[in-house]
Amino acid sequence: MDLFSTFYSNLALGMGEAVTLSNLWYCLIGVTLGCLVGVLPGLGSIITISLLLPITYHLPTSGALIMLCGVYFGADYGGGTTSILLGIPGHPAAAVDVLDGYPMTKQGRGGVALFMKTVASAWGSMVGIVLLMLFAPILSNFALQFGPAEYCALMLLGLVAASTVGQGSPVKGVAMMVVGLILGTVGTDINTGELRFNFGLMELSDGVGLIPIAMGIFALAEVIKSVSNPSDTSMQTKFRLRDQLPTREDWRRSFGPMLRGSGLGAFFGTLPGTSGGMATFLAYSVEKRISKHPEEFGKGAIEGIAAPEACNNAGVGTAFIPTLTLGIPGDAIMALILAALVIQGIQPGPQVMTSHPELFWGLIVSFWIGNIFLVILNIPLIGIWVRLLQIPYNLLFPAIILFTCIGVYSTNRNVFDLYALFVFGLMGCGMLLLRLEAVPLLLGFVLGPAFEEYLRRALLLSRGDYGVFIEQPISLAALSVAALVLASSVWSFLRRRRKLAIATLNEGSQ
Repeated sequence: MDLFSTFYSNLALGMGEAVTLSNLWYCLIGVTLGCLVGVLPGLGSIITISLLLPITYHLPTSGALIMLCGVYFGADYGGGTTSILLGIPGHPAAAVDVLDGYPMTKQGRGGVALFMKTVASAWGSMVGIVLLMLFAPILSNFALQFGPAEYCALMLLGLVAASTVGQGSPVKGVAMMVVGLILGTVGTDINTGELRFNFGLMELSDGVGLIPIAMGIFALAEVIKSVSNPSDTSMQTKFRLRDQLPTREDWRRSFGPMLRGSGLGAFFGTLPGTSGGMATFLAYSVEKRISKHPEEFGKGAIEGIAAPEACNNAGVGTAFIPTLTLGIPGDAIMALILAALVIQGIQPGPQVMTSHPELFWGLIVSFWIGNIFLVILNIPLIGIWVRLLQIPYNLLFPAIILFTCIGVYSTNRNVFDLYALFVFGLMGCGMLLLRLEAVPLLLGFVLGPAFEEYLRRALLLSRGDYGVFIEQPISLAALSVAALVLASSVWSFLRRRRKLAIATLNEGSQ
């Protein structure tokens, strides 16, 4: 009884802090700004939060954190919009939305995809917030049980899942994942300080930029492809309100994926250092494996939107668990949130919950309010986003290139990134011609440096003994699942090839 009364008293304390007029205003500003910035290719939440961080010095503590967290949630909501409508991910985790969201837009169901994205995002966020409210200390202690071997095995599982989500040969998917891993090794070795594969270019001493790669192989390549093939640019030209509403079948097929996706996202969100993109690809891979119609994935399956979006936003909510309870940031954005705490004179760590309960619980209640704001904002905006496709292509494509270049340049204010954008755009065009998957390359690049770091750390602690990866139950389970996923993908591909060969032979005999 005392536990429940304590919980309700904390919740009431947070409610009193979050529903003040000033904090509601900061929350609305944050989610609106994040949503608008998330739609622009390359301009994600990390850039926006970095720019807003100095301003928070002059704001109240709770208002500053509420606004920054609102930007974080809002950018995740808006990041999938361009993935679905234009095939251009707003941030790396939204790249998976390209696989089925963009085909749905080509089928005239872009409004349905955006509506389901909003619903799945709201559901995933609520799951993450509930877990944050109820089990923050417990889940934080659980996350601390993971060592280098466990992290390395989980990242390998994510890489294998990403390499098998496409429709083509799994060999090609693995090959593109390896290319991403190789690109991730460019720059300064984190252990020795030696420069690797920079070919004498000091601009590559910090490695290849993520934004030029993502924008090049997705945005620039898609524009070039669409310009050279005008017949591929047939999009939805008429829009009615009911065009954005999913059918009863869409709801039926999305309910289970949203549950499973939010569970996966909540799990990976509590683990410091894991990428949100990895969890979304795992969620997509799981749905494709268990679906009764796996051939529909990559061609406009609604599950390909519901599961990754729920997964991504559940991870956003639970990512605050190690950040707020242990002072351990899970990624660069969480590190900026901790920096905002330090600016306000608050030492991150377990004492935040006890020394500043009104701040901790007020922030959690503001997450609920922010998600309500985002649903209210995003559903009416669906019609506006879809109508953007009616803009003539001779105006739309130059605008895409302009915003892409602005997003790439604004990251580091380096002209070299624009040259890299052009190179990876040409690379993306070649990949489209050869029917090579871009998504495994991107995730391989994102996870590559962390995978290498955990691999070397695990081998250092075990003195070079590779048996450490099978001695730990969690790493052994992750490696076993990775092997099963890869074997299942190869088997499915060979079976499709055999059926196609039999069908071709039967047609020839007739």
